Amino acid sequence: MSDTIHRRVVLASRPEGIPQATHFRIESAPIPRPDDGQVLIRNCFLSVEPAMRGWLNAASNYSKPVGIGEVMRSFAAGEIIESNHPEWTVGTAVTGMFGWQEYAAVDPSVIDCRVDEPDLPLSTYLGVLGINGITAHYGLLKIGEPRAGETVLVSTGAGAVGSVVGQIAKLRGCKTIAITGGDTKRSLCLERFGFDHAIDYKREDFVAELAHACKEGIDIYFDNTSGAISDTVMPYLNVGARVIICGTASVANWDPPPLGPRVERHLLVKRARMQGFVILDHKDHYATGRADLARWVREGLIHFEEDILEGIAQAPDSIAGLYRGDNLGKRLIRVG
Repeated sequence: MSDTIHRRVVLASRPEGIPQATHFRIESAPIPRPDDGQVLIRNCFLSVEPAMRGWLNAASNYSKPVGIGEVMRSFAAGEIIESNHPEWTVGTAVTGMFGWQEYAAVDPSVIDCRVDEPDLPLSTYLGVLGINGITAHYGLLKIGEPRAGETVLVSTGAGAVGSVVGQIAKLRGCKTIAITGGDTKRSLCLERFGFDHAIDYKREDFVAELAHACKEGIDIYFDNTSGAISDTVMPYLNVGARVIICGTASVANWDPPPLGPRVERHLLVKRARMQGFVILDHKDHYATGRADLARWVREGLIHFEEDILEGIAQAPDSIAGLYRGDNLGKRLIRVG
C-alpha cells in the first residue's frame, strides 16, 4: 500500500484572522504505513470547527499552532483498515484527531471514540454525539447548572453547539432564547430546535427584540460569539446568573484586544459568574455526555442538522464558510 497515493490538506501560509482557502494547499502523498502499535484509518468524514481559526493563529492559544506545511489538525471519523495493535481490529469505526487527510496512521491514544453503536450514522459522532454535542452537554450542565424555570440565552443558536444547548435546556425545563442570523436560521431555531424565542442579530430591531425576549432577565448565557452581541446581552443578567464562554466567533482578530463595554460591574452587582472552558480539558466527560446525547437522539428529544460538503477539495474554504454563515448545522466533509 506504500505506493498508493492519498490526498491531504496542509497549511500553506499563516492566516491573520479568519483562514481563507488561499492559506491551504492540497497535496498528494503515499498512504502512510502504521508502525508497531499503530493503526491505519481510512477517513470517511472530516470535521470543520470554528475553533480551527484559533488552532492556526500564531498568537497564544490553548494548543500549539498548526505548523506551516503540516496537515491541518481536525477531528475525523473513519474505519481501521490495518492494525498493528492487538486491541484494535480491522473494521472498527473510530473518531479522533486524525487531520484533514484521506488516510491516517496513528497511535491508539489519539482515538477518542470506538463507535460501538451502528444504529446512528457515523457522521453524528463528529457533531451531535461528538465534540459539539459534548461541548454543549458539559458547558450547560456542569458550568451552567440549569434549574427548571430559568431562562437560557444562546448565541449562534442554530449552530452545532448552540442548537444542542437549547434542546438540553428545554429538557431541563428552562425557557430558551436563541440569537442567530437570518430568517432561515431563525425558523430552524423555532421549528426544529424548539427555542421559545429566536432573535435575528442582523435585523435593525435586534436590540428591541432582545429587550422584549429578555424582559424577565437571563439566568444562563451560553456565549459562542463574544463582541457586540454579548455586550448587548450583559445588562439583562439576573442576580446569580452564569455566563459560559464557549467561543468568540464574532471577533476576527484579538491582537490587539478589541475595545468594548466592561463586564465587571454587571458581574459584581448581579453576583454573577463568568467562566470559559475548552472541552479538550474534560475528556473524562466524553462517555457520559455521548451516552446521554445518543439516548436523546434515539428518543427524538434532540434534533440536529448536518451540512455535508462532498470531497476533500472543499476543505480549504470550509472554515471561511463557517464565518460567512454558509452552513446550516454541523459542517462536515465527506471523503472516500
